[in-house]
Amino acid sequence: MKDMLQETERAWAQRWLTAEKKQYIDGEWVRGAGADWKVMNPATGKPLCTIPLADADQVETAAVAANRCHRSEVWSRKTSRKTRADLLNAIARLIRENVEKLSLLESLANGKTYAEALVDDIPTCADIFEYYAGWTDKYYGEVSPVEDGFLNFTSKEPVGVCALIAPWNFPLYQASLKIAPALAMGNTVVMKPSEFTPLATLYLFELIDRHLDLPKGLLNLVLTDGEAANHLTLSRNVHKVSFTGSTVVGRKIVQNSGVSNLKAVTLELGGKSPCIFFDDTPNLDAAIDRAFTVMFSHKGEKCSEPTRFLIQKGIYDYVMERLIAKAEAVRCGDPLAAETQQGPQCNEAQFRRIMDYIEIGKNEAELVAGGCHDRAGENAAGLFIRPTIFSNVPQTARIVQEEIFGPVLSCTPFSTAEEAVTLANDTAYGLAAGVYTGNVTLAHRMAERLDAGMVFVNRYGCYGLSSPFGGFKESGWGKEMAVHSLSSYTRTKGVWVYFGD
Repeated sequence: MKDMLQETERAWAQRWLTAEKKQYIDGEWVRGAGADWKVMNPATGKPLCTIPLADADQVETAAVAANRCHRSEVWSRKTSRKTRADLLNAIARLIRENVEKLSLLESLANGKTYAEALVDDIPTCADIFEYYAGWTDKYYGEVSPVEDGFLNFTSKEPVGVCALIAPWNFPLYQASLKIAPALAMGNTVVMKPSEFTPLATLYLFELIDRHLDLPKGLLNLVLTDGEAANHLTLSRNVHKVSFTGSTVVGRKIVQNSGVSNLKAVTLELGGKSPCIFFDDTPNLDAAIDRAFTVMFSHKGEKCSEPTRFLIQKGIYDYVMERLIAKAEAVRCGDPLAAETQQGPQCNEAQFRRIMDYIEIGKNEAELVAGGCHDRAGENAAGLFIRPTIFSNVPQTARIVQEEIFGPVLSCTPFSTAEEAVTLANDTAYGLAAGVYTGNVTLAHRMAERLDAGMVFVNRYGCYGLSSPFGGFKESGWGKEMAVHSLSSYTRTKGVWVYFGD
């Protein structure tokens, strides 16, 4: 196999992985007081490193430190907005200067290909910090029209301590989407990455601590499991939780907010997004290629991926033929190898969950591609699953209604636009949807009627930092990216001034 990495990069990773891993709390590196946790390589089944996890007391210590920093106003008021922007830009530079190392750590722990991390994930993290650096002095209040003799204006204030809980599928990217706007708006942070994929985030915090001068308690990193992290959502020293992950955990966070201090909550949760192909799809082959790539990239572990293809009957057979051929041609293997197109699933629990759903699907619909793990030869010990496609899937099937979060695609034929809308909207989720048609009127009508927070017309999966990301229904609360995310990291204060008679 052709390796995408130099020996020097491998040697660096080995040295870094064998070094002791600690928590970053109140400006100090401290050893976790909880149980040891092994971060695994899903491609080999072997441990990458061992991390002593933070226990609940250390999690609370981090929250207290962040709250102390917040109350001191050293960041929110005593630091200029330009200095805030300078810090965010400096973090972006650190990411760009270390993009290969961060990409390697991301690939090793998550299983996504090194190319996916290097080309897509990690450079975008730098873009995120630069983007929000530009917002530090541009998000502010307004003067409201009131009666003579009064002045009324609003101001935007930081929420306070933000507990940021990131998932394992896009670890540093999701962490960046939360840290950058939180800091830009003057908040303090307790960052909790997934215990399955903490490595790139941990290394970035090491870089920040080594190269930048931060107020103590401004940025805290707790490496812990879900049980201890649950304390963050209950702590009265936390004023906001931003969570990306499953709908089940999202509900629990909402409940915890209600029984603690009614902290603000932003949730980016699951999806079961449809992609609708009409008979008049322009450049059909390119449309199929794009939708397939978005569906199966990052081994299908994406909340907004189009897991349901709704295909009009006139082109159904042709589209299925192309999809099957593409699925059968995918090469699973070592994420660090240049020729690999799909890496392993992130962890054993997710691997088993996906395989269980595949078995369920075999009893619900027609399996036409994949449906098995790929553990032959060099993949013997890894968590590899072939790209899997089911055809003629009924709307009542569990593989249509429930989020699988893996390389499993359900395909269903439809006759009319009305039927397509009904099928598309008939799930508990409402994150994204795609429409392919050459009829501009139909495209607009479909976009209006699809019950999804994002609709992509004639190119599924268009994302930009200036456009909000987030869904409806059980796909979450609030938006990430763009100016829209800033409202969740601020609170609005109304001020009345009376001038007298």
